[in-house]
Amino acid sequence: MKIRAARRSQDVVLEMKPRNGVLPPISLPEVSLKRILVPVDFSKQSRKAMEYGLSFARQFNAEVLLLHVLEFAPAAMPVSPASPMPIIHDAMTQTAWRESAAKQLAAWRNESGKPIAVKASVRDGVSAHAEIVKAATEGNFDLIILGTQGRTGLAHLLIGSTAERVVRHAPCPVLVVREREHDFVTSHKETSSRSKT
Repeated sequence: MKIRAARRSQDVVLEMKPRNGVLPPISLPEVSLKRILVPVDFSKQSRKAMEYGLSFARQFNAEVLLLHVLEFAPAAMPVSPASPMPIIHDAMTQTAWRESAAKQLAAWRNESGKPIAVKASVRDGVSAHAEIVKAATEGNFDLIILGTQGRTGLAHLLIGSTAERVVRHAPCPVLVVREREHDFVTSHKETSSRSKT
C-alpha cells in the first residue's frame, strides 16, 4: 500500500496492491438514534428534510418530531433599523397562525406512514434558530435534520441562515439537507409506488 498526493487537487490517494487489497478492520462506533428533530417551514426543502428524517427513523426505529416555529417579534422591537414601526400581532392573528401551522403539520404527519412514531409541535419565539436549539435541548434529541436553500453571498448576509445558526448552537449533530444535491434517500411516495408495480 502506498499513499500519494493527487496531481490536481489537495486530495490524498490511497493505492492498494493486490496482496493487501483489504484495509485492516477497524471498530466502528454503534449508531443509536432514538429521537430525531425535523424543523419545517412547509417549503420544498423542509419536505425533503422530513423525508430524510422519516428514512432515518425507519432504519433506527426512532421517533420523529416535526417542529414549526412561528416568529413573533416583541411589540417594542422594530421590523428593521430602517423601519421604526414595530411588528404588532394581536392574539387573534397569532392564534389563527398557530391553528394553520398545526393543520399543515398534521397533514405532513399523516403522510409519514404507520410504522413510524411521528409527533408534531408548533412553538412561538423571537427567532426560529433559538427555538429549534431550545427544543432539541429540552427533548434530548439525537439528531436534527433541516433543509436549507443554500443561499450565499449578499442574500446570506441580508437574510441570515437559520440552518447555520442551528449548526453553531445545537446540542446534537445536525444534518443539513440542501436544495440541489446527490440524494441518498428517496421519498416515501416514490418507494411505495415502486413496490406496487
